[in-house]
Amino acid sequence: MPITLPSRHNDTLKAVMERVNVDRELHQLWKCSNINAVDRSHISDHGEVHIRIVSNIALKICRLLSEGGVEMSVVTNYGMTNDDAEIVVVLACCLHDLGISVHRHHHEEFSLWLALPKIKELLSGIYDLEQLIIMQSEILHAITAHHWNETCLTIESGIVKVADALDITKGRSRIPFEAGAVNIHAVSAAAIESVALKRGNTKPVLIEIVMNNSAGIFQLDELLKRKLANSSIAPHVQVTAHIAGETEKSLIEVYAI
Repeated sequence: MPITLPSRHNDTLKAVMERVNVDRELHQLWKCSNINAVDRSHISDHGEVHIRIVSNIALKICRLLSEGGVEMSVVTNYGMTNDDAEIVVVLACCLHDLGISVHRHHHEEFSLWLALPKIKELLSGIYDLEQLIIMQSEILHAITAHHWNETCLTIESGIVKVADALDITKGRSRIPFEAGAVNIHAVSAAAIESVALKRGNTKPVLIEIVMNNSAGIFQLDELLKRKLANSSIAPHVQVTAHIAGETEKSLIEVYAI
């Protein structure tokens, strides 16, 4: 399936995504990453579906921040545009987990050398040499900085880091857990009903999370909280979470040790 995004008036983003969607090598790398993640390491999906979800979340955060008056780093430091910032964010999302095709441990570093030739291919002819090097540097930084405790030096990298942590709806946990296991990882992963991104009243971005069980707090505390805290966009983001309905959903029948 293609990676579909609301390109709006960003014709350059549309052109780049057309290249992404016909890139057979890239799509095969996503499949190889998922084999290592799901089939061999027994952790959650890190393939094409994850890429599609994270790319759309990141683009939405990027636009909410821009609308809220937060200037993107490529604009501040290089005099480029918000359209360019959107391409940095989306391509970083598309390429951030390629390294899992090598190994899930230290995959952020492995992703860098797999992403480098892809960035050049996907942006060739769209940017001149100097601009291409800028985009390449910014995308690679966002890729390596998506690890929870790596420093984000740009707004764009913080967007990618937080977006990656928000692919948590109903079992799509970024925290590894053994399929079929009855533990806090598995239970909390089933507790997130929905994630919505909105314009906040006091901050540019409001993340509203609906849970069916309070066990979902584990996902938020162990993953989202620390990624947000170690991002460059924490001052601009508000997170709220609540349980849908008056009663919590029963997620397990019996727990025994």
